[in-house]
Order: sequence, then structure tokens, then C-alpha cells
Amino acid sequence: MSEPYASLAHRLQREIEGEVRFDAGSRALYSTDASNYRQTPIGVVLPRTREDVIRTVAACRDHDAPVLARGGGTSLAGQGCNVAVVIDMTKHYDEVLELDPAGRTARVQPGLILDELRSRAGESGLTFGPDPATHSHCTLGGMIGNNACGIHSLTAGKTVDNVVSMEVLTYDGEVLEVGQTSASDLERILARGGRRGEIYRDLAALRDRHGDAVRDGYPDIPRRVSGYNLDELLPEKGFHAARALVGTEGTCVTYLEATVRLVENPGGRSLLVLGYEDVFAAADQVPAILEYDPIALEGMDVSLIQNFRREIPGRYGHDILPEGSAWLLVEFGGTSRDAARERARHAREAIGAPTGCAPGLYEDPEEEALVWRIREEGLGATARMPGRPDMHPGWEDSAVHPEDLADYLRDLEGLFDEYGLETSVYGHFGEGCVHCRIPFDLRTADGLEAYRAFVEEAAELCCGRYGGSLSGEHGDGLSRGPLLSRMYSEELIDAMRAFKGIWDPEDRMNPGRIVEAADPTEHLRLGADFAPATVESRYSYPEDDGDFSRAVLRCVGVGKCRREGGGTMCPSWMATREEAHSTRGRARMLFEMLNGEEIGGWRDDAVLDSLDLCLGCKGCKSDCPVSVDMATYKSEYLSHHYARRPRPRAHYAMGLIRWGARLAAKMPGLANRLARAPVLSRAIKWTAGVAPERELPAFAEETFVTWFRSRDGEPEGAEERPEVVLFPDTFNDHFHPDVARAAVEALEWAGCRVTIPPRPLCCGRPLFHYGMLDLAERQQRRVLETLRPKIRAGVPIVGLEPSCVATFRDELRGLLPDDEDAERLRENVWLLSEFFQERLDGIDLPEPGGRALLHVHCHQKSVLSKDADRELLERLGYACDVPDAGCCGMAGAFGFERGDKYEVSIACGERVLLPAVREAGDEVVLVTSGYSCREQIAQTTGRRAHHLAEILGDAIEGTPPPSELRLR
Repeated sequence: MSEPYASLAHRLQREIEGEVRFDAGSRALYSTDASNYRQTPIGVVLPRTREDVIRTVAACRDHDAPVLARGGGTSLAGQGCNVAVVIDMTKHYDEVLELDPAGRTARVQPGLILDELRSRAGESGLTFGPDPATHSHCTLGGMIGNNACGIHSLTAGKTVDNVVSMEVLTYDGEVLEVGQTSASDLERILARGGRRGEIYRDLAALRDRHGDAVRDGYPDIPRRVSGYNLDELLPEKGFHAARALVGTEGTCVTYLEATVRLVENPGGRSLLVLGYEDVFAAADQVPAILEYDPIALEGMDVSLIQNFRREIPGRYGHDILPEGSAWLLVEFGGTSRDAARERARHAREAIGAPTGCAPGLYEDPEEEALVWRIREEGLGATARMPGRPDMHPGWEDSAVHPEDLADYLRDLEGLFDEYGLETSVYGHFGEGCVHCRIPFDLRTADGLEAYRAFVEEAAELCCGRYGGSLSGEHGDGLSRGPLLSRMYSEELIDAMRAFKGIWDPEDRMNPGRIVEAADPTEHLRLGADFAPATVESRYSYPEDDGDFSRAVLRCVGVGKCRREGGGTMCPSWMATREEAHSTRGRARMLFEMLNGEEIGGWRDDAVLDSLDLCLGCKGCKSDCPVSVDMATYKSEYLSHHYARRPRPRAHYAMGLIRWGARLAAKMPGLANRLARAPVLSRAIKWTAGVAPERELPAFAEETFVTWFRSRDGEPEGAEERPEVVLFPDTFNDHFHPDVARAAVEALEWAGCRVTIPPRPLCCGRPLFHYGMLDLAERQQRRVLETLRPKIRAGVPIVGLEPSCVATFRDELRGLLPDDEDAERLRENVWLLSEFFQERLDGIDLPEPGGRALLHVHCHQKSVLSKDADRELLERLGYACDVPDAGCCGMAGAFGFERGDKYEVSIACGERVLLPAVREAGDEVVLVTSGYSCREQIAQTTGRRAHHLAEILGDAIEGTPPPSELRLR
């Protein structure tokens, strides 16, 4: 950092209440958005108050530093990165300041997440109309900056149509309330003079000088987002300065507050899906469908489905969609669901038969939600396609009139063919907006030249031939700014340049974007000179060509990991709301480490700090649209970071717990007394790196293995029964042997002959967590060596601890990719509930019934069958409540560690799970199969949660076993 900017950092630290970060790690973290581009910022500021924002801009002005106020960092055109001071308002400056249901408006701070506003407004039957796919994590400020739209802008309009007024800050320090301005108001403003009067005088002159050119030269289409909204200055638009500033991508002013319009939220919705032979036939039908007034009309082709991760076998893809190779998703609204469904039925009957499409009308709201999820995750689902090069934005957002859509798509497909590009097409077909990621070669000089040539031809096709817009909602930034001359006349480009100059005469607000953008091949995150460090990785990364650097590039910046609720990913983000502790942030830090420009090498503390609070929950593996597996990347990183170096105490104490538990099992009583003695307990915790607030778990007086080997024989006729190997993991063997005993009883009741391995084994999960991969591999090979006869004979292996079973399903393949027995084990290892649900055939279970609160372990949700526990409980007659709790927070050893990890652990648990446990009545049975989950519940609420094996064991007690067992 240069001296002037060091001085700026010191001043900001003195003058604002918020957080100031000019360190190399923070700068690297904010060096890119979701686009192809990368520019390292000067520093990062996280303001707490309006005054913080004003003082930050003032300090930047005095130091001649550019400013970039950004939202959720999901911009696809490069407008969210720059050599500037980045103002990130998402952590603190994110309130709903006022909500007026009668006036149908809300006053908000720019860092507010859209779904938070929608939730608050929903209490009054209202919503904010524009709803991009990033609605769970995009901000109102970012939406205003990009003029965001979304699925329902067909009826609600773009963001520009929903802004009433704004309070804005200019780079030279003027705070202005802007909105619609009548002629009389304009006269008063001009008469008052000052900087405000100067701005309005120049805006009025600009309007008068170029008004006719604006009227003639702006495309008359629903999704014109490219360029500045000079049309909002026209008299017929009410000289609306606030709306003219929407879509300016931070190049003119900084938003301080915004008053936005709210609209009525339909009381009911119904989804009609129409199948077609190809995407062109689907686009042909769009104008006719619009006549039935849907509230959303989306399109997608078969590639989107083929490449979508099949998280729920048998329900994604063609099994949930009507027959076809392309689809239109047509949503209808009404005062009730029945009213909406009647409108959908009418449309289906009117258009179904004549067009030859195969209509589908969904009865189940969950299936509707699943279809919408497929569509919303299109951006991530098409970023990595098996067998194809990586897909990139760059021409992912063009828009034409809906009546021209089919012809445009045919011509665009011809252009793809000409350049040898194969892609997937989807988007807001009802408004003529087309989304696609394209396999541009952004790493060679020839590839960059081809990329430039393609976008220029595509711009000419879209704008020149069809009168369309370069952008239908993602904005211009660095991608499309250089192409504006293909869309607008030179006079209009000059007018836009003048518009920016009125607000920002010194060109310090996000400079080099829109009208003054550089060539689209400059400032690329990759580029012809991209050469990441070569890594000899420990994992094989089979889905990333065996390349750790390619695995790190899997993150495309969608930012779904930054949502504040729902799903498992990302618990540390939900607890801290820090970019560095999101999945995206960690992926970026690893990319920057390999890139080596700002930070470099496996020993860099900034990377370690970012990864340190990763719980290893693996939620990102299932929740992330591109299946980033940060738990594995962290394990890889730690193995390199601590190679030939001493580790923190907790790594040894908890990573090697298998050996410690075996030692304690020789004298469990003494071990427990020492752990409970006040002085010794504190010393043990300090030595082991355990948080002083935690209780050390008690060792069982008798391990499960000891009990099993000493019990009186096998059930009668056991030799005739199908064999099942029960894998005794460390925790259920040494701490909760009752769970394993109950599992034995349940399996034998079901007609199985239960055996256990002949010697002590460990899946190695704690070792993986801490990156002790040499030891982990040794443990895995020991498992394969010991169980090889059973594995090759096809004997099912049943585990009780989800993280243990998940290790065999996931990490085992990554560490031993060429071992056929590892693959065989992976395909025939089962969680107890999975085994009962998927392998045991024709068994009727007793139904004791009751109410259960079920928490599903993170690894079960991400790697195993997340519904198996619930389905088995329901077979037992239980009414299950499964709160959307994400991670319990304990996450194996994570929640036992002292300092930040303990605090994050508690914060994760208190978000949903622990309050739900406290609110559950005594009659509600608490169920979770994860040892760490049961510990978190016990240590924070005083209540005991049960493993499903215990519930199953209690249910079958005294019940006659089934007469026959058949293994599927």
C-alpha cells in the first residue's frame, strides 16, 4: 500500500465507527465479483452509519482515492471490482428504516438484503416486485446500482420502475434528496443555487439538448438496461433524477437511503410448465402466452437440466418436468391459489393442443418450488458442464422485444455455431431477455481475440438487427461498456458521458465503467498471462481434472453462500456476516494464494484466518450451485500449511482422538474423574485447546466393542441370515455405546446377522478435518485391508455416525481414487436409516407414534440421504418437525475449540436449532444421528437428544420380528 493510501487508512480508522481494512488479505478478498474481471481495491470500509459513509467519501476525496460502493458482490459485468476504496454496506448498514403499508412504500438502507424487505413487507401482504435469482443475498443498493429485474418484473417492472426517491452522496460531498421533480420544484431548486442548483441546471440543459435523440434512440423493449437512464429526465417521465441514477453502477453517486414502491403480493400462485421440442419452438410461443397475463414467463433448454446436479434422484430433470427438450415456466397469480390455478388451467386448455406442447400443472407446492430452484440456479448449473470447458459470462444478458425472441435465438445460435461455441440458453423469455454462459477461451491470446470478435458481432446482431439491449438486467460494467456504440448513437454516448460528468466531474466514482470502459479483454481474472502456482495436491479432485487450482476456480461468485437463512451453507457466514468466512470468500482467498499477486504461499496467515472458521459441514457441496467443497479444500490447505511444522494443540488432541479414546477406555473411571476435577479439568482443556465453557464428554464404562465381543452368542439361526458389518465409530464405541447396542438389536430383529471388524478401525474423519492426510490415508488403507473380504463379497457396511459414513462415500474416493475396493465400499456403505429404507425389503415396522423434532446432520444433508431419518421416523408413526436449522454449530471438534470457534459454534446453534429444542415440549422426542449434534444440544439446553437407533430399538422392543428378510 502506497503512503498516501496508508495515510487514508489511518484517517478512516480515526474518524469512522465502522471497520477499516486495507490489509492485503482484505484487498484480495474484494478484488473480483461474479464476473470475468479482477482489480485489487485500495482498501475496504464497512460503515455502520450514514455519517460513516459520508466521512469515508470525504476522506477519499482528500486523498484523491476513487470510491466503489458495492452490494452483494454478484455483478456479472465487472462493475463490482475496481482500484478504489470499496464500501461494503452489507454487514452493518442494512436496515428497513420505515415501512408504510398504507402508502405502499419502504425506506431502506442500501445494504439491506432483498428477502429481508420482502419478508417484512409480506406481513402486510406486500412485496418488492423485482426479484432476481439472487434474492436471498442481493442488496437493495446493488439492485438499484444494476437496475435489477428478476422473474416477476414481467408485472412489477425493473428496479427503476419501483424507486420513489433516494438520498444520495456525491464525491464532492453534497447530500441530495432526489426524486420526481415538477417544473415548479425545478424552478425553486435553480433559484436556490449552490451545488444542487448547479446539478439540476446541468441536468435540465442535458435533457433539453438531447431529449429528442433519447426518444428516438432508446430501444422500446421491456428489458433495456444498458446505458444511463436519460429517458427518466424527460418531461413525460417527470424529470425523475432518482430513477435516472438507477443503473449507474456506482459511477455517479453513493446511495445513502432509498424509498421504494411496494406492490401487492398475489394471494395465490400456480405454475404451468410447457414442454417443446427445442428452445426456438418455445420462444415462438411466447407472444401468444403473454396474452393470458402471466406474472412470470421463463424459458430454459434441456442443457440446463442435463447439467443440473441431481440432489434428489428421480425428481430432478425430466422426471419432474413435462416431456420436451425445452420448457416455458408460466406462473399465474390470483387472490387465492384456487383462483391462480383456474387461470393456469384456462391457459393450458387454450394453448396446449394447438401448439403440440406437453403441459404440466403442479398440484404440490414443493414440486413448484423445485422447478423454480432449477431455473434460479441456472447461472451456477451451467458454469461447469461435464466434458466441456468452463463456461463464462460476457454475452449472458442480451435482450430483444419478446416478439423478436425466437428469430433472435435462431440467429444467435447460428453465431454460436460459427464460433464453435456450445452453450445452454435460459432466461426471462416473457421480456425477451436471454441468459447463457459461454465456453470462451479467456486464457490464450487467440482465445481473447475470438472473444472480442464474438461479442462485437453479437452486439451488432442484438442491437443493430433487432433493436435490442446489450444488457437485460446485469448491467454494462467492463463487459458491455465498450460495446455501447453498437447500441447508441455517438450523440447519446456523449450525452451519457456528460450525465456522469454532472454528478462526478472528477471521475472518482467507480471510474472506467459504462461510458469509459476499457477493452473487454483487459483486467481479466484469467487472461493470457494467467499462471497459477502448480500444486501437488493430496486429494484427486476427479470432478476437476485432478487439479486443485481448477477446483478453486469452481466458485463463480454467485454468492448463495451469503444468504442469511435456509439450507446448511454457510454457517460461519450466517454467524459472522463476514465475506472472508463465506464459501465464496474462502474460494477467493485460495485463488489469490495460487495467483500470488497480493497474497501467496501455503503459509499465508490471511488464507489461514479465512479458512479457520470453516466448520467443515460440507453444506456447500450440496447447497452451492456449482458444488464447491470447501471442507475438502480446507483439508488440503491445512495439510500443506502445517507440513513439517508444529500445529495448534487442538489439532493433536482432537485430531488424534481415536488413540486418546482407546487409552482412556483402559481406565474410563479415572479419565472421567480427572476431567471433572475443577483444577485438572481447566488444565486438560487448556492443554487440549478446548473452550473453557465446554464440558469434556464422559467415556463409557464399557465400550461397545467390548460388550459385543463378550455377549452370549448370536441369535438362533444367525448363520442362515444375511450378514451386515456394523462399523463401530470412535464416538459411538467409546462415548455412546448404547446407540450401537440399539443398532445391533434393530438389525438382528430385522433378520440380519451382525458382525463387527476384527480389529479397531477409524474412518479418519477428525484427521481429515485437520488436514492430517498421511494419517488419514493410513487409516483408510487399514479399513480397506481389514474389510476387503467383506467388501468384495458385497456385505453391506452399516455406520451410525453420519460423518463417518460420509467419509467413506466422499473423502475416501478423493484420497484413494484408483482403489477399486474403495469404490466398492463407497457404493455399499449405509447409514442405519438408509439401510432400513433402501436395502431392507418387505419389513413392517411397529408404529409407537408420537412427536419428534429431528435435526439432520450436515454431512447427511450434503453427502448422504437427507430424508432417510425423517422417512424412517414417519414409518414408526412419528409426526416430524424438521426445522431448517442448517448446522448445529458443533461440527465435530470445531465447537469444542476455544476462542472464535466456540463463539461461532454457539451463534450457529442459536440461529434456529437450540431455540427450537428449548421450545419443544417434554413430550417431543429430540432426534439426531450426529454425535456432535447431540453434544451441542446437551451442553447448551440440558436436554438429551436420541440417535435414531435408540428410537428404533425402543419401538421394536417386545415386537415379534418379521418372518422374512429380503435384501435389495
